[in-house]
Amino acid sequence: MPLGFSHVQLWTRPVERPSQAERDYKSQPIEEKESYQWIKAATGSNDDLTLAAAAPVTYIGDSESDIYEPWVQIRQASGHLLIRACRDRLLYDKEATLFSELSSQPSAGQYHLDVPAEPRSNRRALAARMTVRFTPVRLKRSQRLKDDYPEQVEVQAVEAVEVDPPKGQKPVHWRLLTTHPVPTYQQALQIIQWYRWRWHIEQLLAMLKQRGLDIEASENESISAIEKLSLLALSVALQILQLRLGREHPSAPATLAFDANQQRCLEDIAPTVNGRTAKQHNPHPTASLAWAAGIVAWLGGWSGYQSQRPPGIVTFARGWQVFQGMFAGWQLAHP
Repeated sequence: MPLGFSHVQLWTRPVERPSQAERDYKSQPIEEKESYQWIKAATGSNDDLTLAAAAPVTYIGDSESDIYEPWVQIRQASGHLLIRACRDRLLYDKEATLFSELSSQPSAGQYHLDVPAEPRSNRRALAARMTVRFTPVRLKRSQRLKDDYPEQVEVQAVEAVEVDPPKGQKPVHWRLLTTHPVPTYQQALQIIQWYRWRWHIEQLLAMLKQRGLDIEASENESISAIEKLSLLALSVALQILQLRLGREHPSAPATLAFDANQQRCLEDIAPTVNGRTAKQHNPHPTASLAWAAGIVAWLGGWSGYQSQRPPGIVTFARGWQVFQGMFAGWQLAHP
C-alpha cells in the first residue's frame, strides 16, 4: 500500500540546450546527465528514511535506470536495488552476455500471471504461464567509465518469461537485477512480486494526466506555477491511488487517506449512498479504507454492484472532487 513520498524532484529541461553530440553525452559524468535523477531520488529518499528509522529499503527502477553507476553509488548509501535490465551487458568473468547467461539457466519453476487486456496491441486478458530462471552474475564496468568505479559488480539476475504466448503476440518477459540474495525459487518469486508493485507508480502518473486530474490542461504559463500545481496534484493522486487499492486491502484503515473530520463526514454521507438493494450496500467495515473507497466511488458514479467492473481512475477522480465539495459544506455545518 503506498503511504507517501520520500523525495520529490522538481526538474525542467532548459528551453535551449546543446544536442547530445555537442555535449559529448557519453563522456559526461553521471551528475551532469538526466539519468542522474535515479541516483538522486534514491540518495535523497535514503536521507529521509534513515531519519525516520525506516526498515531496510529497496529502490525499484524501470529499464531507464539500467545504468552502471547506481550499483555503486546507491549501494554505498546502504540501499538495496531492484532494476529491470534493458542492456545485454558483458559479464566480467565469462564470455557470455547477461541475456544469454540467464536464458541458459534451467527453469526453476513456473507460475501463472494474470495479464490484463491491452487494447492497443489487441491482446486479450489471460492467465499467462511464466517460467522463472535465476543466477548470480558479475557485470563488467562500461568502457566509458573512469577507474573510480570498480571493474565489476556482483548482483543476482532473475528472469520471468511467458511460455507459449498467444499467436502473434510478444511474450511477457522481465529480466531483473537485484542486490538481494536469491538462493531459492520462492525468493525469485518475491523479487518478481516486488517489481510488479512498481506499476503503482505508473498508475499514479496516469492519475495526474488526462484520465484523472488532467493537470496537462492547466493554463498556467510560469514554470513556478506549474511546479506548485504538480506538487498539490501529487498528494491528491496518491490519495486516489490509495482508494483504488483500498478495495483490495479490506484491513487497511481509512486513516491512510482521511483525517478525523473527513471520516466523520464520510459517516454522515454513508447512509445516503447505499442503493435500493442489499447488493448495493457497502459491505466493508466502517472506518476501513475499503469502506471509504466504496463511498467515494459511488459519488463518482459507480453503482455499487459487486458484479460490476471495479471503479477505475476516472470514477475515483470524479468522486474525490464531489467529496471535497461535500466536505467543504459539512465543515460549514460543523464549525
